[in-house]
Amino acid sequence: MLTGKHLIAGEWRDGNTTFSSEPAHGPARDFAVGTPDLVDAAVKAAEEAFASYSATTRAERAAFLREIAKEIDARGDEITELGTQESGLPEGRLVGERGRTTGQLKLFADHIEKGDYLDRRHDAALPDRAPLPRPDLRMVQRPIGPVAVFGASNFPLAFSVGGGDTASALAAGCPVVVKGHSAHPGTGELVAQAIDAARKTCGLHEGVFSLVQGGKRDVGTALVTHPLISAVGFTGSLGGGRALFDLCAQRPNPIPFFGELGSVNPMFVLPAALENRAAEIGKGWAGSLTMGAGQFCTNPGVAVVQAGPQADAFIAATVEALAEVAPQTMLTDGMADAYRKGAAQIADNGKTEQKAGTATTDRTAAPYLFTVSGDDWLANPDLHHEVFGPLGLVVLVKDAAQAEEIARGLEGQLTLTLQMDEADHDIASGLMPLLERKAGRVLANGFPTGVEVCDAMVHGGPYPASTNFGATSVGTLAIRRFLRPVCYQNIPTALIPDLD
Repeated sequence: MLTGKHLIAGEWRDGNTTFSSEPAHGPARDFAVGTPDLVDAAVKAAEEAFASYSATTRAERAAFLREIAKEIDARGDEITELGTQESGLPEGRLVGERGRTTGQLKLFADHIEKGDYLDRRHDAALPDRAPLPRPDLRMVQRPIGPVAVFGASNFPLAFSVGGGDTASALAAGCPVVVKGHSAHPGTGELVAQAIDAARKTCGLHEGVFSLVQGGKRDVGTALVTHPLISAVGFTGSLGGGRALFDLCAQRPNPIPFFGELGSVNPMFVLPAALENRAAEIGKGWAGSLTMGAGQFCTNPGVAVVQAGPQADAFIAATVEALAEVAPQTMLTDGMADAYRKGAAQIADNGKTEQKAGTATTDRTAAPYLFTVSGDDWLANPDLHHEVFGPLGLVVLVKDAAQAEEIARGLEGQLTLTLQMDEADHDIASGLMPLLERKAGRVLANGFPTGVEVCDAMVHGGPYPASTNFGATSVGTLAIRRFLRPVCYQNIPTALIPDLD
């Protein structure tokens, strides 16, 4: 059963005021509004828990992660029902996302048990070395402290209360304080209940996990500026993320802000692929573009294509496929409104030509497609910004040289895609050095929607895709965000953690 309350160090607590959820369907529910005082209580409890939790063995933390997955699955039907109501996402999507969330927890458990992520190093003492002896030096990665996590709007499970940031921090040995997203507060509470039940089963400190619901900007500010918070994980808008990033940097003791902020994920369709597979690529792009109403951070919103008859065939195939896509429910009314405004700005640009699109007036979004010349794309940075939803923009370039010019001028992206055949390899070889500097993931002959949770995945990229280009928010490498190397010089091995 939902309490509508905050979870602060094992206790469900009210706030001074409440807010009502705005579900896509089903009843609205009231939830307590977060306050800076609640944040302070949660963070202080997390700091108190750090001493014991950071000292747990890898096996103990792995057992905790697996128990969280078990408790989430035990609430599976309830999570799916409430999640579909709050987000408007279909049942199959929520079931799949829950599987990804629990699978991620289990993967991280397996990973930390192996111990390789600690990057342990040892330089043995050389007491007889001349002219100076060398001391015994051992290095191991250690947890950094309490971590603040902001739930994402577009993934009620996989990037929210029990998602990748929370799982990464807990795996690293760091207590977590989550600011839940007001788009799906009930779903967030159910997951928090699961985490708290797992904590009790494993006999861990009450401050290991807390959830603060809702709240205005003062709550987020209080969380990232709290002197006991050691790092922040965030997935959201460029504006909101940049504001929090700046606050982290302005603290008396600046802390890392691992923010995923936005990406248009351009796709470069090279000439031979266009010649041979224009219709196939166009149809596939339309499917990726509209998946989940385009509400994926890897949504491929831009296609760079050489102008000509085959480009026309590509556009025609895309338009035909988009015509079969009915308006889809968006995550919130605000997102639907922002999508309409973004589409209107593209349409009113004066340099674009609309090929497909139908205006909606409710919480739904219909796909749009626009074209623009390569010259006008290069001259107009306003076209480079993400429109969150199923909107595509085809950039019609003159030749391979202009495609390279566009690649060179791109801002940081989560993904960049090459559609290419064997005859395109020479052009691709010129693009690759540019693309790998601009994105965390470069792929060929596929579409970037769908992020595999595994060891090799990188979900991040140069700014503004993310605020730390050396990190990933998906995959086992994500755990390293919440660790720091410590060197132990001549310390007895019995006193050094995680050497086994």
